Amino acid sequence: MKTKLLSALAVLAAGAASATVLTGPAAWGDWTGDAPGVTRKITVDTLPALGASRVGVAPPAVVARPAGAKLSVPAGFTVAEFVRLDAPRQLRTAPNGDVFAAETEAGRLKVMRIADGADKPVQVATFAEGLDRPFGVAFWPAGPNPQWIYVANANSVVRFPYRGGDLKARGPAETVVAKLAANTKGHTTRDIAFSPDGKLMFVSVGSGSNVAESMPKKPLADAKAWDAAHGLGATWGEETDRADVLSMDPMGGHRAVFAAGIRNCVTLLVQPGTDTLWCATNERDLLGDNLPPDYVTRVTPHAFYGWPWYYLGSHEDPRHAGERPDLAGRVTVPDVLIQSHSAPLGMTFYTARGGPAAFPAEYRGDAFVGLHGSWNRARRTGYKVVRILMKDGHPTGEYQDFLTGFVADAAGVWGRPVGVAVAHDGALLVSDDAGGVIWRVAHARGGK
Repeated sequence: MKTKLLSALAVLAAGAASATVLTGPAAWGDWTGDAPGVTRKITVDTLPALGASRVGVAPPAVVARPAGAKLSVPAGFTVAEFVRLDAPRQLRTAPNGDVFAAETEAGRLKVMRIADGADKPVQVATFAEGLDRPFGVAFWPAGPNPQWIYVANANSVVRFPYRGGDLKARGPAETVVAKLAANTKGHTTRDIAFSPDGKLMFVSVGSGSNVAESMPKKPLADAKAWDAAHGLGATWGEETDRADVLSMDPMGGHRAVFAAGIRNCVTLLVQPGTDTLWCATNERDLLGDNLPPDYVTRVTPHAFYGWPWYYLGSHEDPRHAGERPDLAGRVTVPDVLIQSHSAPLGMTFYTARGGPAAFPAEYRGDAFVGLHGSWNRARRTGYKVVRILMKDGHPTGEYQDFLTGFVADAAGVWGRPVGVAVAHDGALLVSDDAGGVIWRVAHARGGK
């Protein structure tokens, strides 16, 4: 009776938390207002004007975890340190339940064997090493028995032969895409996803700069001709094939720009049960503490999301004033706007339908996003995991704080979330590259 009551109270608490939604300036906030259940909805019509907020630069000092520091999760959940790795970043769960972690700076791909309900992995092994800043990981073909693991390096895509349960690559890396872009300046995280039928491989490639400051100007007629050949809003010069999502076949052929103007799509994934592609995106800097918001969005084929000329529709970036009037009114507005400079990195959809750590049913189908945290905002934000609220498979535009507490004080942080993945037992795993930890969030009643 007592456990049923606790479970019911947890469900009521989740509903009550989402009943009050912060909007307008109240939604911009900072880390001091973060707590599990705090819900925000940022909309284009409530954005501040250019110049209305200061341009802050406040890189965090990464400090040791303070004595007694605890992470916060909603009622009914627990969070605990799961394993320590070398600055783990992207996480991906294999069909057999093993979880792969990219140790990006170390050039390694780790794999964890996890028993249901266990608070530590059964085994941690090095699947592959000698990689060039690996980040994205994907399994091909779809289904219970993939034959290959694809890995996105900083400027290439490789794959390893694989059978479910392998803890070490059974063969050397095979290069699928030798070069994604002309250079690796700026953003270097690349991610991979496959269409459900396995015929298309998508690769996200972030920009080489903040706002294409060094990209040569083109006369409008030449810019339009470039668009016709490369895709609406595609950039050129050192930004060729950057700030976009590329599509190709699984061997790298038939390459094209799938969607452009996405400054840095860090995590790229297909929503389960659909063919809808999603991006978790870092927007541009130095327009103000609250401009422009970062975002999480569905990615539409041949769409243009604004970078570098526009943001959030027809808001022109003053650093490119008057350059592309032809693109005004042709910018796709993202689905879920996130507090500016929060730096969304990892993303996953919650799909578990059971298990000793499974979340309550109302979480199923929602997404979780790791916010790495701001360095370029006077009032620090991010450093948390948020829940993207969905209704009938579509985003409501709202997001809710889920895992908070990584900020030590106004000057320092002791953790920076990156990857998120759902384990076989329903737990949510969260990588923290600053603390070198993977955290495990479980529900006390296993979905009941």
